[in-house]
Amino acid sequence: MAQVKVTLVRSTIACLPKQKATVAALGLKKINQSKVFTDCDTLQGQLKVVSHLVKVENV
Repeated sequence: MAQVKVTLVRSTIACLPKQKATVAALGLKKINQSKVFTDCDTLQGQLKVVSHLVKVENV
């Protein structure tokens, strides 16, 4: 399966609680922190919710 690298590029201070919870569920706490995930439908749904806060790259 494909791997994607997700990087938090914007702060969650002024975001909705649902968006803050999604970023926390991804395990991202600080700006410029990155994690690598296996691409799946669940992940794509999470990324759609916080697309304005993260940068996604194929690995």
